[in-house]
Amino acid sequence: MYQDVLLHIAGKWRAAHGGRTLGVVNPATEEVIGTLAHAGIPDLDEALESAAAGFAVWRKLSAYERSKIMRKAADLVRERSESIARLMTAEQGKPLAEARMEILGSADVIDWFAEEGRRAYGRVIPARAAGIYQLSLREPVGVVAGFTPWNFPMSQAVRKVSAALAAGCAFILKGPEETPASCAELVRAFVDAGTPAGVVQLVFGVPAEISEYLIPHPVVKKISFTGSTVVGKHLAALAGAHMKRATMELGGHAPAIIFNDADLDAAATILAANKFRNAGQVCVAPTRFIVQNEVYQPFLQKFVAKCEAIKLGNGLEDGTTMGPLANDRRVAAMESLLADAVGKGAKIATGGKRSGNKGYFFEPTVVTDIPLDARVLHEEPFGPLALFMPFGSFDDAIAEANRLPYGLAAYAYTRSATTAAGLGAGIESGMVGINHHGLALPETPFGGMKDSGYGSEGGAEGLEPYLVTKFVTQASV
Repeated sequence: MYQDVLLHIAGKWRAAHGGRTLGVVNPATEEVIGTLAHAGIPDLDEALESAAAGFAVWRKLSAYERSKIMRKAADLVRERSESIARLMTAEQGKPLAEARMEILGSADVIDWFAEEGRRAYGRVIPARAAGIYQLSLREPVGVVAGFTPWNFPMSQAVRKVSAALAAGCAFILKGPEETPASCAELVRAFVDAGTPAGVVQLVFGVPAEISEYLIPHPVVKKISFTGSTVVGKHLAALAGAHMKRATMELGGHAPAIIFNDADLDAAATILAANKFRNAGQVCVAPTRFIVQNEVYQPFLQKFVAKCEAIKLGNGLEDGTTMGPLANDRRVAAMESLLADAVGKGAKIATGGKRSGNKGYFFEPTVVTDIPLDARVLHEEPFGPLALFMPFGSFDDAIAEANRLPYGLAAYAYTRSATTAAGLGAGIESGMVGINHHGLALPETPFGGMKDSGYGSEGGAEGLEPYLVTKFVTQASV
């Protein structure tokens, strides 16, 4: 089922020039299931040269023609969704149902940007004198380098690639080494749909080596990165040193505020599903559960019951609702954060330990009575840890929600229109979901503020970073 993953450079699927490879591990079994090609500098040089040539061709195609190719790519992703889903689950661990949802959602993203690219209009600015035309034109920025993570191997890449291609840019994708096959299938769909050689290329290797070579290179005009805040700040500084545009979708530590008047059953159902989706390895996952005093215990009980109903197991097996963590580093991170919290007085309401002796499984976990100096209340857990804390007043909830430097996503549950309006205005976050989780749709902006990054990757806002504005003023002669 799982085949070795190759680079895609200059219109060809091939091994690295140096012949280097890396192993791919199934996180549910800890078995090596394949290899991926490891790019070196000669491979990157060829990709850069090809991207420049591909951009020269792609930008000259009409937005209408680009849209047709992209729509075909979306159809291919749908046709291949079942086989891609099995690859994704084998290399990443998430249940098949989640993998299918990610893949079909990615096809929708391609379709949406295919159409949005046809509507990237300029404008005519009325002149102050007769016989003068003033035009504001929008052109593709050029060759883009994108760096994507392992937690959503297709959907993280598709927003970047689709927006760039819709705008007329070429794209060099540095895919995730731990989950390369499903990311490669996205590139394959674009290639098989008819994108010219060089327009979409795929490389793997040592992330730091690739980013530090591609970002300063004069061929690359923009970067887009999804990953940790620490790495994002480093790459943003590198891009800034070379005057490169950058979109940064970084870490989060999302608050979920539950007020006295909330529908507790609905809140527990929706929040538990979103907390433990992808084993909690989601940048917008609710993490700090800030619950008003009067409903703290009832809501905690309902949430723990949802947590304990989760079936932990291999994502390829029927009935599994949560798979393993992606690698052994995540297991160690959970253990370290919990040991620190418990050592300072926190209590485990349920879960709290590794499960089984094979695979990177960790129990869905609820933590209470957490002291404010515990690391887990400051560092993004990026795993199946739900952190509970009570609050008294509206102002107390807002203060806790805004306490951290993160500002990616936030959630709240209330029946009060007045409270909801105050939340939308008061929470410092790029995305706020009130009484439901409606994030990451193709037509809506996706991005954060503060240490969670800048720029949007969805909606009309997602196309903007890939376009530059040119002003042309012309007088008749």
